[in-house]
Amino acid sequence: MDDIVKQAMAKWPDVPNVYGWLSLDRRGVWRIKGDAVTNTVIAGFISRNYDHDTEGRWFFQNGPQRVFVELDYTPFVYRVMWNADSRAPLQIETHTGASVCNIDSAWVDETGVLLLVTERGAGMLDDRNLELLLPCFTDTAGNTLGEDTVAARLEILQNGGGTDLCLNHAGSRTPLHAIAAANVAAKFGFVPRLLQPAGEERCD
Repeated sequence: MDDIVKQAMAKWPDVPNVYGWLSLDRRGVWRIKGDAVTNTVIAGFISRNYDHDTEGRWFFQNGPQRVFVELDYTPFVYRVMWNADSRAPLQIETHTGASVCNIDSAWVDETGVLLLVTERGAGMLDDRNLELLLPCFTDTAGNTLGEDTVAARLEILQNGGGTDLCLNHAGSRTPLHAIAAANVAAKFGFVPRLLQPAGEERCD
């Protein structure tokens, strides 16, 4: 969090919260009242000051004011960083630009979305990046799988079944599991849509 934000919080501790103003879409784009934030300076400021409380509510700390974020799906959107050197290790980062060191678990929902839980938190993979991950899928023994085999096993997971499909990252193989989209927020402890308390106005 920026120092100027911390100073503002200390100086003005009782500024009302904001609801219904800022959202995060499924490709990691910040949106203000539905419009994409295209200014990189503003987007960067939001990303650096993005955090959550103990109740799993995610927010942007805008100086002294806490702006709660409506999540289209998950608190993070993960992106695969393309590298021209095929021998380079797979790199994944959040939509806020934070690098990922460890994948704790991996899941596939009924719509085919790949979800990752890392030291940063729970997030969905940007759908445009799935193809970049294909060489990283193996079976539990570490055997490389062809694209058709990977696609077939992802479909099994999408239908709620189980397979021996794993994702290789940083020298570790993480098994993939099936999950229902409706259960994601509760399982991973975040609030996608926050209802503002009585007496506090929504910013429409």
